Amino acid sequence: MMRRWKSKMRNWLTNKMELPADVLMDLPRITMIGQIHIYIENHRGLLVFTDHELRLLLKQGQLLVKGEAFVIKTILPEEILLEGKIDQVVYLNE
Repeated sequence: MMRRWKSKMRNWLTNKMELPADVLMDLPRITMIGQIHIYIENHRGLLVFTDHELRLLLKQGQLLVKGEAFVIKTILPEEILLEGKIDQVVYLNE
């Protein structure tokens, strides 16, 4: 019950204050440039990195990026810039 109320309140605040949903609701912001760059903000940490897979912890669930020839160009506490050939971006609700 309390969780539903909080969600409704966040949605109302987002609409009334015209703030981006990712800021108010603690969601990841994902920016892709074609299949070669992906910039992810507001994650909770790096779980797995190989040359073909990236897995990040989110507030709720995980984000899985699959592809080839991955290189981390920038990594900060809540931001990451990944280069390579991106084939899939999947939200895992685990």
